[in-house]
Amino acid sequence: MAYKDPENTLILDTTKGEVVIEMRPDLAPNHVTRIKELARAGEYDGVVFHRVIDGFMAQTGDVKFGKQGGASFDANRAGMGGSDKPDLAQEFSDENHGRGACSMARAQNPNSANSQFFIVFDDASFLNKQYTVWGQVIEGMENVDQLKRGEPVQMPDSITTAKIAADL
Repeated sequence: MAYKDPENTLILDTTKGEVVIEMRPDLAPNHVTRIKELARAGEYDGVVFHRVIDGFMAQTGDVKFGKQGGASFDANRAGMGGSDKPDLAQEFSDENHGRGACSMARAQNPNSANSQFFIVFDDASFLNKQYTVWGQVIEGMENVDQLKRGEPVQMPDSITTAKIAADL
């Protein structure tokens, strides 16, 4: 398939099917750079969707504790880790947290985003200007909708592979 901007298109193969995300370096250049670094290094491959809340969002991206087969994989700690890279300063914008928005997860500190991110199911505009939106699902939202729910999720779905379209 031909994508508008292959360098800024993230393709997630998941246990429920393919999800294509158009990344937005115009909104969050440092966060998009981090997502691409981790995807290109294979860090997201095998990472579980550890927190999936119906009507809200699906969270993934814990490359430390959430990577199945990884050295530190721990289903009970998935969501508590990040990558070995430093945390990122926030890049908040006016972009709406609507259906299919991709945004960075973080702790209380607004400058604590690292590798974890979430995909919004429905309107979550209450998060606007508090979390960094870095992309939008352009294909496969029906696959995100099928992810197994839970906090934490029992026998969670996962990202099989994460690739940048330009590299295919």
